[in-house]
Amino acid sequence: MTERIARIAGIGAYLPDRILTNTELSKMVDTSDDWIRERTGIHQRHIAADTQLTSDLATQAAQRALDDAGISASDVDMVIVATTTPDNTFPSTATKVQAALGARTGASFDVQAVCSGFIYSLSIADNFIARGQAQTVLVIGAETMSRILDWTDRTTCVLFGDGAGAMVLTGEDPTDDPKQARVLASYLRSDGRFKELLYVDGGPSSTQTVGHLRMAGNQVFRHAVNNIAESMTTICKQVDIQIEDVDWFVPHQANQRILEGVARKLSIPTGKVISTVADHGNTSAASVPMAFERAAIDGRIKRGDLVLMEALGGGFTWGATLVRY
Repeated sequence: MTERIARIAGIGAYLPDRILTNTELSKMVDTSDDWIRERTGIHQRHIAADTQLTSDLATQAAQRALDDAGISASDVDMVIVATTTPDNTFPSTATKVQAALGARTGASFDVQAVCSGFIYSLSIADNFIARGQAQTVLVIGAETMSRILDWTDRTTCVLFGDGAGAMVLTGEDPTDDPKQARVLASYLRSDGRFKELLYVDGGPSSTQTVGHLRMAGNQVFRHAVNNIAESMTTICKQVDIQIEDVDWFVPHQANQRILEGVARKLSIPTGKVISTVADHGNTSAASVPMAFERAAIDGRIKRGDLVLMEALGGGFTWGATLVRY
């Protein structure tokens, strides 16, 4: 049986209304606008309202992606939500999104790979479509990172924000057209030896609490640059292209210095790197689809372009996905 291909049919994103600026943060914790900008490139971040859950953000982004694809919720046969900040320990946030959208068939589940979650989820969706086990998959990255921050820790609370991004993937038969829109390849990795460099100090089985995010920033930076660069070069080798053949790079929006470090390591022109970290901060699993959506909406990413998405998250987990959009 010929494997089917997965095509990005629609994209969507959602940001909460509330904006928290660096200046406001400096009144809450010992920091300053200059300190945050110099070390992270972040100017502001969006924060979910007290009444908003991760599933609410995810549903908004998902509906926009469905509208963009011209597809109704009844056509969706799988919902995957990448999140490290679920509404509940169970049920999955994906089941809540499925219900909110009015999708009544297929499967739904969450993926926990922290900031790499959306990359992992794209690969999962692509494989389900390739095997003919799904036709229309809604892939969402959604986070309320503000709920797990220690707002007295200036090394972490300045970095993160809330938001959601989504893509609709649909199955098609492959053609001989080399420019056919499709997911071309994915590359996923993890190494649990480094889990204590970026983690949350709580959980149902360990502390029976949610806990707060903890990070060894300098060490995470080094691993991020090296591992992300490795995943990018590996995936290009898989499909026999050069880094310079890629039209756009959409990285996880962790820190502007990491984005620039990877670009320097691989000699990538900064103009080909999509960066939204200044406005959104680090939104974990939501950052890649949100950055992709912004660049597509403003006309930078166009149909037919080769786009390489990549991320590294706690665990460590990391990986990349190459698509012809």
